[in-house]
Amino acid sequence: MMDKDFISGLPKAELHLHIEGSLEPELLFKLAERNQVSLPYANVEAVRAAYDFSNLQSFLDIYYAGASVLQTEQDFYDLTWAYLERAHQDNIRHTEIFFDPQTHTDRGIAFEVVIRGIHQALADAEQQLGLTSRLILCFLRHLSEEAAFATLQAALPFRSWIVGIGLDSSEVGNPPEKFKRVFAKAETKGFRKVAHAGEEGSADYIWGALDGLGVERIDHGVQCVQDPELVQLLAARQIPLTVCPLSNTKLCVFDRMEDHNLKQLLDAGLRVMINSDDPAYFGGYLNANFHAVWQALKLSREELLQLAKNSFLSSFLSEPAKLKHLHEIEQYARQV
Repeated sequence: MMDKDFISGLPKAELHLHIEGSLEPELLFKLAERNQVSLPYANVEAVRAAYDFSNLQSFLDIYYAGASVLQTEQDFYDLTWAYLERAHQDNIRHTEIFFDPQTHTDRGIAFEVVIRGIHQALADAEQQLGLTSRLILCFLRHLSEEAAFATLQAALPFRSWIVGIGLDSSEVGNPPEKFKRVFAKAETKGFRKVAHAGEEGSADYIWGALDGLGVERIDHGVQCVQDPELVQLLAARQIPLTVCPLSNTKLCVFDRMEDHNLKQLLDAGLRVMINSDDPAYFGGYLNANFHAVWQALKLSREELLQLAKNSFLSSFLSEPAKLKHLHEIEQYARQV
């Protein structure tokens, strides 16, 4: 079997998912009505039409506008649960999701409201769906270092619920080094560290995330090919790249999926895996991303299996848990 069914049945993890970016238009309207928020759209179709952007900034503008409907603990629960149900359908066994507390605290929503709703949904998914998860707090890089420090402080009472910190939002003009002291402080509190780098920003941003912030995982990272020395280092150290193919084409990082460098990165020995990023906005959840690259790049069965293995190897799961999932992939490969 070498078709969509093979991909659908493949056990996998997702490591690059912004929970606010999974807000589907239907839920957007439901929450707007619940919270009496006025939207500049007449209906669901008008929202979908608005999800037409040409670059990262134009996407972020509508992304932040959509977040205005998220106001209560129940809203954040419903948002997270909707994603987790979709993840379960895609045979995702483990997910590590980003959340952007500053998007909400800056408009008067308490940090506690945001994280309690998300955390409860994650806990329920493990019990009801057998889907494990980790939560990663992202700082908005277009905001100040001072604001990031305040957000880190707000997170400390919930330290046991948050595995790590990340860095997202507008990349160009906001290099990783801007947050060097915040990441150093987070490290003293035991947080794992990741950062968006090398999506629209250059390979220098990846160097900055590695050397300046000391991250162990690069989110996106596709611009690493600008620097052969960097590619060699990423391969030698097996530093994961959480690649998001549909996102990359939607935001014109690559003109067409056929132009995507995922296979090039795989061939270079890099530990890359596939993720959906902001699936409500970019037109597809994890399996849709797998299908798109499989068809466009003519990926082999072995390459698809490696991408799935890489997703677990790059996770923040314990070593025994990783081995369990890798064994499950091997069993699946033998059966089909």
